[in-house]
Amino acid sequence: MDRSMVSAAKQQPLRTSDGRYLVVRGRLWRAANPALPVEHRLQLVHELMDARRSVRDAPDDAARSAARSRVDDAKRALGERGPVWWLDGAPDYNRRLAKSTPYANWYAEACAA
Repeated sequence: MDRSMVSAAKQQPLRTSDGRYLVVRGRLWRAANPALPVEHRLQLVHELMDARRSVRDAPDDAARSAARSRVDDAKRALGERGPVWWLDGAPDYNRRLAKSTPYANWYAEACAA
């Protein structure tokens, strides 16, 4: 494996074993629904990135607000916001510190490895 591949692998966020969350700087962020068809997920990710660029480039508050609404719509469609996409009734720990959730032991072990 060349250096660029190693570097890219190191930049991938840690993902919980159940696939529900990504861990970024110790905080859990809800992952996209893995049941979404690949093509649909790619379309939604494209829309999300386009909406984020629109937020960045908005010429005024009204345009920025509309762009933020597009970001929210895309994230909800991906399953990253709104109702959880899993069906077992487990609570949502989105945006919480991993060490303050039931994932604490898993996270400690993952960080030690």
